[in-house]
Amino acid sequence: MSNSSHSTSPMKVRLHGQQKPQINWFTSNKSTLNGKPYKILLAINYLCLFVGSVSSSLLLKFYFNHKGSSLWVSTWVQSAGFPLLLLPIYLPYHLHFLRPKETLNKQRKPFSGFDIKLLSLSFGVGLMIGISNLCFSWGTSYLPLSTSSLVLSSQLVFTLLLCVIIVKQKITFLNLNCVILLTVSCVILALNSSGDRPEGLTSRKYLIGFLSTICAGLLFALYLPVMEKIYRKVDCYAMVMEMQFVMELTATALATVGMAIAGGFKEMRQESITVFDLGPTRYWLTVGFNLVTWQLSFMGAAGMVFLTTSLTGGICMTALTAVNVLGGVVVYGDEFKGPKVVATVLCLWGFCSYVYGMYVKMKGEILEGDNNGGDRKDNDGKQEQQLLELSEIVTVNHR
Repeated sequence: MSNSSHSTSPMKVRLHGQQKPQINWFTSNKSTLNGKPYKILLAINYLCLFVGSVSSSLLLKFYFNHKGSSLWVSTWVQSAGFPLLLLPIYLPYHLHFLRPKETLNKQRKPFSGFDIKLLSLSFGVGLMIGISNLCFSWGTSYLPLSTSSLVLSSQLVFTLLLCVIIVKQKITFLNLNCVILLTVSCVILALNSSGDRPEGLTSRKYLIGFLSTICAGLLFALYLPVMEKIYRKVDCYAMVMEMQFVMELTATALATVGMAIAGGFKEMRQESITVFDLGPTRYWLTVGFNLVTWQLSFMGAAGMVFLTTSLTGGICMTALTAVNVLGGVVVYGDEFKGPKVVATVLCLWGFCSYVYGMYVKMKGEILEGDNNGGDRKDNDGKQEQQLLELSEIVTVNHR
């Protein structure tokens, strides 16, 4: 009898004693990162994108409104805060409560997954980001914040087209409807912007600002599907932050070279003392907060692309357009009449329709997955019962 008990108990342990493995949010593969950890990580990234995007736009306009005028300085602050990324890279590695006990000795080390190809791609994308930052600064310096924010919504058009080419994104009614509405909103804005120019701004400078903003949107739209394709070969979220660190480092190097050639560092010092009308202390506080908010924005964007898709990430950023517009109106008194109201409504309409459609689609997929999961559970239960019956037969024969 004692032998029979020993012969059946291991079987039961193997069948009933399986435990769900612990998930490390930062180093787990995307395919295994689901449920609550996935939702929390997604919410954190969108919060970073929301806070970073809105705050950085307002702070950059604040810099220009108070006589800050250096395009290289405004370009440099968009990426120079890259050392802040070392926190999400190294902090989880050293925090024991985020590390499963069974993997304490097998913890992935930061920057251990890089090879020459991935490093080269990171440097290349970093150069593209640096150029995009310069175009964005140029556009922001010549356009009202609300206008530049709405023009940047056109990047979603480029994102969809490039997603079709680069990552084989399927065109559906949902994404096409969203893109058309956003395109119409930008056309309305472009054709009715003559009364929206700041005092003393010539038509030539306004056109340069408008085209520069379009260029910035195009480059960032290219960045999104390119990164989605690269992220398909990336192991985990931690590696996304490591790649972001390398890219921002490259963009900062480009801006630093430009500043050195153009005398930007000397200009920055003089600007803080003699040009900025709020004094040196507030000048450096503005620069410092810009460093933080831009890194939050880029970190959130990279995380959204990794956790979802490049198109969804672009749409999430477009969702902030209306918030940026309202921020410009509330904080800086930008005009909000006629065509701009229509453009904003169309922007919100396109985004909300897309989100609702995606919600219905995802809900259907979840229900379908639950039904399939129930069928699999029934099959697993039958197999388990058969194994238990087989074990009993073996036990009886043994006795």
